[in-house]
Amino acid sequence: MRIVDAHVHVWDADAVPIPWFRDALGLPRHAAATDLAGVSSAIAVQAADSVAEAEWLTATAARDPYLRRVVLQYSPEPGRAAGATAVAFCPAVVGVRAAVPQFAADLSDVHGLDALAEHLGATARTLELLIRAEQLPAAAALSRRHPGTAIVLCHLGLGARTADAAWLSALAEAASAPGVSAKVSGLDLAARGADESQELLRSAFTLFGADRLMFGSDWPMSTRTTTYAEVLAATRRALPPLSPSEARAFWSGTADRLSPFTA
Repeated sequence: MRIVDAHVHVWDADAVPIPWFRDALGLPRHAAATDLAGVSSAIAVQAADSVAEAEWLTATAARDPYLRRVVLQYSPEPGRAAGATAVAFCPAVVGVRAAVPQFAADLSDVHGLDALAEHLGATARTLELLIRAEQLPAAAALSRRHPGTAIVLCHLGLGARTADAAWLSALAEAASAPGVSAKVSGLDLAARGADESQELLRSAFTLFGADRLMFGSDWPMSTRTTTYAEVLAATRRALPPLSPSEARAFWSGTADRLSPFTA
């Protein structure tokens, strides 16, 4: 089965500063796609939001056969140049991520979000959202305002937090908008236990279907608690029964459809 990892981070902390990076975090100073094993290709999500990092990331993708596709970061602060807006959209740039969990539940205070969504739809690129559970209904509302824009939820809007009834209800609202898809990423499935992991993914597949879900490892962030091989294995163990076409969609097809490499 061909696998596209739709959510990895690559960086060189010595070449381009990553503001939040600290050696005490237990992460490698150099994270390269060549360190991945068992996947055909990966999509790199910008780890911070500087112009210098965006330029480094797009240049890296241009020469790295494992990557080729990147998602740049959007800074919603008025007047601040961010990688997503300062780097010309080359073919490697397949989307932009707004990491805005600290903003209002309805996302109304995220500066420029509607304009960004409209622009990405017009250029056939995805808008990724890193948001908290309370903001999931706002993702559906945003999608309905911009039906021509593919919106992708990072980490199912959950991440490593406990999957409770409030999150599931909010996720159902997000999934009710057909333009919203999601990544099964950053969930720490290896630590959750079999029953919880299986129920979590069963719920996701019931709400979205395989054609709107994709695999992501959140590597190397995930290596703080487990290995890359175990992320793959834990995901496989947690999946509900899938037909061959559903498995292809989840492991590679959805990512290739939403984030095609056009060069």
